[in-house]
Amino acid sequence: MDELAAEFEAERARLRGLAFRMLGSAAEADDAVQEAWLRLNRVDSVDNLAAWLTTVVSRVCLDVLRSRKARREDPLDLAPEGAAEADPAGEVELADSVGRALLVVLDALGPAERIAFVLHDLFAVPFDRIAPVLDRTPVAAKKLASRARQRVRGTSPLPPADLTRHRRVVGAFLAAARGGDLEELLDVLAPDVVRRADAAALPVGGALEKRGARAVAEETQVFGKRARFAEAALVDGAAGVVVAPRGRLLLALAVTVEGERVAAYEVIADPARLAALHVTLLA
Repeated sequence: MDELAAEFEAERARLRGLAFRMLGSAAEADDAVQEAWLRLNRVDSVDNLAAWLTTVVSRVCLDVLRSRKARREDPLDLAPEGAAEADPAGEVELADSVGRALLVVLDALGPAERIAFVLHDLFAVPFDRIAPVLDRTPVAAKKLASRARQRVRGTSPLPPADLTRHRRVVGAFLAAARGGDLEELLDVLAPDVVRRADAAALPVGGALEKRGARAVAEETQVFGKRARFAEAALVDGAAGVVVAPRGRLLLALAVTVEGERVAAYEVIADPARLAALHVTLLA
């Protein structure tokens, strides 16, 4: 028994990472891994422990995703600012390691698509092993992963050179926001930059629109703490930003780039508008 426990512990970190990508919740990922341990103790022998545990954890996660979809509930409530840092389950650390933009995009996939994509594209599990998890044929599992891949990666109507430039500018804006450096913010913002925002993104009485680089930069300094949870992404086909404290979409920034500067951006926080956004990874 001690030997089995040691072998299981050697797999725990990998299994937790797998489950977290499937579920987007550290607590649920830990539960899925623990369920695999309980099931392991009820079988006589396992030929390939790593493969067996991967299958069991994947099936548990699939059940959770299907149940969640049936209840039409989210796995986590959006945490107020500051709550994520204090989370003892390590949601922030896991989201950092996985990538918040990826978690946001994965959350938009159906249960079977998400399982197929995570197993094949992120953990290199062959389709003949994925198929039994999903109760599909290998060909059907491959189609699910392919469809998910298209939704995850997305496309942009911008020419590649323009998209690369936009990504560079957005990255510079994010770096300046995280650092809270006023001069760096002024360098990346156009002199006549316009910031618009949904009321839900602002404190009570906050201005829905601000104009001018200094006014926008000074405001960004105040709210820059949220930038820790921000990552660049394609937002409706253009380079933008998603803010996801625990991998759950809280805000999105639709950014307009002109030349080498941010000419405007809109902070989207209204739940209905967020749900309608098409967010994909910025390759």
